[in-house]
Amino acid sequence: MASIVIIPTYNEKENVEAIVRAALAQSEEFHVLIVDDGSPDGTGQIVRDLQAHEFAGRLHLLERSGKLGLGTAYIAGFRWGLERDYEYFFEMDADFSHNPEDLPRLLAKCRDEGADVAVGSRYCRGGHVVNWPLDRIILSRGASLYASLILWMPVADPTAGFICYRRKVLETMDLSKIKFIGYAFQIEMKYTAYRLGFKVKDVPITFKDREKGQSKMSLNIIREAMLGVLQMRLR
Repeated sequence: MASIVIIPTYNEKENVEAIVRAALAQSEEFHVLIVDDGSPDGTGQIVRDLQAHEFAGRLHLLERSGKLGLGTAYIAGFRWGLERDYEYFFEMDADFSHNPEDLPRLLAKCRDEGADVAVGSRYCRGGHVVNWPLDRIILSRGASLYASLILWMPVADPTAGFICYRRKVLETMDLSKIKFIGYAFQIEMKYTAYRLGFKVKDVPITFKDREKGQSKMSLNIIREAMLGVLQMRLR
């Protein structure tokens, strides 16, 4: 059953070739979809070159007109994959904060162990964070605890962005009603799956801060997550 790894990019020329090669080198056969938001640094051209010369049929590129947000990139990727015969859909960052070698573990949690959504978790037993400053760890861990408490959702890392979804989860969701685009998008997707009765399970991972390129984190993204959790609960 085919698996598609969706990787949103914006100015990731320093990482994109390496992350594509790492994802496609795994023992399981993954395909990769890069959703590029018009990166001015040439990220899209690097992907096109890899498609033309090495990975035709396994590497795909969806180019958008500008920086439209993480959530809309994933929704576009989900829709693209649902139009084809993929059974497992993955979210993963381009910057190696998510280790491509963990992709088979997330797949196994869904394919072999009965999960509908497998969450690569920093905060469950066995999970770790590497190279983050203490204030960033406190902020991230606090946001996860806040979301879990407000939403009564048994997920250790609701803001995690390293995830595997079974096809039936995305087909059952009304993706047009997913409203948030930043950190809150990750929470909203897990909460929607949970409310629909799907099994959401944690998989411990080691999360490592990016070594190349610039982080897309901002105060607006954090604010959206905090307010978004309350809006989800009220809805």
